[in-house]
Amino acid sequence: VQLVESGGGVVQAGDSLTLACKYSGIIGPYSVAWFRQAPGKERWFVAGTPYDDDTPFYADAARGRFTFSRDNAKATIYLHMDRLNPEDTGLYSCAADARYFGPNISNWNYWGLGTQVTVSS
Repeated sequence: VQLVESGGGVVQAGDSLTLACKYSGIIGPYSVAWFRQAPGKERWFVAGTPYDDDTPFYADAARGRFTFSRDNAKATIYLHMDRLNPEDTGLYSCAADARYFGPNISNWNYWGLGTQVTVSS
């Protein structure tokens, strides 16, 4: 399984940005999710869908501003982010796992390298 993120960049507060994560090697249902790691902080769950449900789940800080989507035909998941603020700055990584879905990063088997998002005030 390989995951490759794209779409990061430097934006200003209030801007929008859409991240993409193209995956390969996934056969059958898989949980997929986006995580963010701010400088000096732990990586934390942003949004994703479990292997057995198409309904996106969001962290409280992401709900209402971020939209998770998945295009199986393109083997890509997306994270659209609105009204960005400096606290959204960080390395955004996508993760996949055949069964696990949740915030415990050690339980996710596959990770991309991440794409950096920097929001200036």
